[in-house]
Amino acid sequence: MLPVVVLSGGLATRMRPLTEKIPKAMLNVAGKPFIFHQLKLLERKNINCVVLCLGYLGEVIETYIEDNTDFKLEIHYSYDGDKLLGTGGAIKKALNYLGDSFFVLYGDSYLDVDYAKIEEAYRNSDKKGLMTVFSNNNKWDLSNVLFENNEIIVYSKKNQLKKMNYIDYGLGILNKQVFEDYEESMFDLAYIYEKLVEERQLLGYEVFERFYEIGSKEGLNDLEKKIKGL
Repeated sequence: MLPVVVLSGGLATRMRPLTEKIPKAMLNVAGKPFIFHQLKLLERKNINCVVLCLGYLGEVIETYIEDNTDFKLEIHYSYDGDKLLGTGGAIKKALNYLGDSFFVLYGDSYLDVDYAKIEEAYRNSDKKGLMTVFSNNNKWDLSNVLFENNEIIVYSKKNQLKKMNYIDYGLGILNKQVFEDYEESMFDLAYIYEKLVEERQLLGYEVFERFYEIGSKEGLNDLEKKIKGL
């Protein structure tokens, strides 16, 4: 299986005051830090290697993982440094830990889908990237993808169109070449995705399982119920 780079370097301002002293990945979910559940899910999906892109209070995450012997993953840590690099810049800095292609997962997302099938779809394409999409219709968050006939027509986080009824699910696959071609050190991953759409190099893969996230208190409560089987 491809390695997974997890973007866990954000400031988590929306979850204050819960995240004043701990990073978002360490928020309690069903008696364990969220990062525990996220990594255990990746283990169950037969992922072998994970690279954590860390920033705000990232050392708390690293210390927890290194003190926890339950994980059967090869785990690497890549820190932004003095300045936040953005989601794209953070991945670019971590490229030395990754192979030619890799999964990209947001650090606040719990996505219980078939990673092997998604990887197979990417390998069978001639695209530089893949984005999983979910028919959202603005239910869980603002839709940001126009997806028709199994193709991503438009992707934008800033300019929502009325026709957009899908959302970036939070799991992608990218070839490292798309980052090496980008000269900036600080940038958002959205720029990469938007450029790939323009070049018709971004494969769309529809998933049907709802996503869970801890970027809001409602999301945190929903995930708690899922983990507990309620």
